[in-house]
Amino acid sequence: MSAKAEHYDVIRKPVVTEKSTMVGENGAVVFEVAIDATKPQVKEAVEALFGVKVKAVNTTITKGKVKRFRGQMGRRNDVKKAYVTLEDGNTIDVTTGL
Repeated sequence: MSAKAEHYDVIRKPVVTEKSTMVGENGAVVFEVAIDATKPQVKEAVEALFGVKVKAVNTTITKGKVKRFRGQMGRRNDVKKAYVTLEDGNTIDVTTGL
């Protein structure tokens, strides 16, 4: 497996919400990452895939909601998000895709 494929396993997709857009104005980008990904792995993957310098990585785990599906109780998966703060002068346009 190439190093690039491993980076795509760490970073699943960018999160595009109102909150992530507000954070983006301060030079940060929000990604959904693998639940077992570590902060150094996320930093390495973002720097390799986008060619930017990362200042800091903060992570949060959102527990999955309990929802009803066709009368049956089900549970959404837990999601790990990484708030990646970039060095000054670096930007990532998440609207274009990976």
